[in-house]
Amino acid sequence: MKRFARLSNDFSKMLHNHECAVAMHYMYYNFGRTHKTLRVTPAMEAKVSDHVWSLEEIAKLAD
Repeated sequence: MKRFARLSNDFSKMLHNHECAVAMHYMYYNFGRTHKTLRVTPAMEAKVSDHVWSLEEIAKLAD
């Protein structure tokens, strides 16, 4: 994430916005992105989910 490429968290003006962006990143990384070595998502490998989540499904959780 580019938010951590900087030396501080000043990129996100509010802490809440930063927390939300990090949460969305982790959610996509574990549920929405198929990893090359696993050939499935980490959530599917851990038997937490049975399908690759779309960005729309992940965004609906924020509502």
